[in-house]
Amino acid sequence: MTQDPNADAQVAPTEVGANAAESGERQLTPEASDAYASHEVPGDRPHSVAELGHAASRLDPDAPAVLTVDNLKMYFPVRSSGVVRRTIGHVQAVDGISFEVPKGGSLGLVGESGCGKSTTGRLITRLYKPTGGSMMFEGNDLAKLSNKEMKPLRRDVQMIFQDPYTSLNPRHTVGTIVGAPLEVHKIVPKNQVLSRVQELLEVVGLNPEHYNRYPNEFSGGQRQRIGIARALTLNPKVLVADEPVSALDVSIQAQVVNLLQDIQREFDVAFLFIAHDLAIVRHFCPEIAVMYLGKIVEIGDRETIYSRPHHPYTQALLSAVPDVKQAAVGGRRERIRLEGDVPSPINPPSGCRFRTRCQFAQEICAKVEPPLLQIGKRHKVACHFAGELGAHPATPVTTELLGVDDQGSPVPGATPSNTQLTIPGYEKTWYDLHTKQTTGV
Repeated sequence: MTQDPNADAQVAPTEVGANAAESGERQLTPEASDAYASHEVPGDRPHSVAELGHAASRLDPDAPAVLTVDNLKMYFPVRSSGVVRRTIGHVQAVDGISFEVPKGGSLGLVGESGCGKSTTGRLITRLYKPTGGSMMFEGNDLAKLSNKEMKPLRRDVQMIFQDPYTSLNPRHTVGTIVGAPLEVHKIVPKNQVLSRVQELLEVVGLNPEHYNRYPNEFSGGQRQRIGIARALTLNPKVLVADEPVSALDVSIQAQVVNLLQDIQREFDVAFLFIAHDLAIVRHFCPEIAVMYLGKIVEIGDRETIYSRPHHPYTQALLSAVPDVKQAAVGGRRERIRLEGDVPSPINPPSGCRFRTRCQFAQEICAKVEPPLLQIGKRHKVACHFAGELGAHPATPVTTELLGVDDQGSPVPGATPSNTQLTIPGYEKTWYDLHTKQTTGV
């Protein structure tokens, strides 16, 4: 089973929306980016948002990982009321997820509200201290560093917040907001902070003369650009974009996405792109991870996830996305409707967390948690009955790997062979669902 990771990379810009030239705002120019020469990439540099085609981002399968997350967990304590407050449970917001973010690339993180996407972003930027797991960045485990040890690394891992208004202090001018990281980390002398702030504002398409204005004097799209400028201040290597366009109008969303693509090409920044808009994620991210109730249930390259999803939850998510091309030729894609509510993360279901809403669930799903199994060159799925839409097997495909029978009971004398199921990246070999044998290229 093989697939071309770049097969669906060419997407017309009109499918995403208008570009920044239509808004009358300033555009990205090479002159405005001279302060970031250390991030310059070979070849021709982009001259404006309008001149770039803004095709979908492409995947470099050979790019090394700049960030490796392994078995990351975040449990929030639930305390009782009263004078003596005791811990009576935990909200398992993130429960053992593993993935890699490639250098200069982007990984999309999608799922329903409350699945743990934003918590994952805050863990990576160390706004939260993880309960368990590791986050390896340039030889440092971000999960185990103290606040003092984290300070120099915060320059390399920055965050773009979801709400472009509440994330900006309304009592501070734009110049103060964008220039604050420069003063905290002493990147430039104090008398050069203003000039650097103006350069940054021009990089993100704003008028540099507006540094003395307040956030309420800007539109939503402009405020988001201010947040992006603040995140770029320290020349980060990883940007966590937490739903950066969800609070914006559609045309403004396109402008911000185009800007983020420009920044990625110009400065070679890696993105963890958190969103619930599957169309934008498809355009921006060559690789996508799908989360459900604190777990990653499927992860793979763009072509595989959108064309051949194997997890019932991913299939249900994609069935809800309007398909303009299919509407043009007639017919309608069948909508998969999930029954029931999302279980509580305080007391999640045993085994597979999706089983209470899955039409394929059997006894094994309640007894044994499905491993995140690699089933393709760049494709992993956590499901005992993984298969393409309409072709799910009648018997579980993971029994031999886990050493259990079809009901999930241990088989006497069986030896589980799941030693490589928790590796964050991809192996050169994988498990073929049809032959139930290990194969590779």
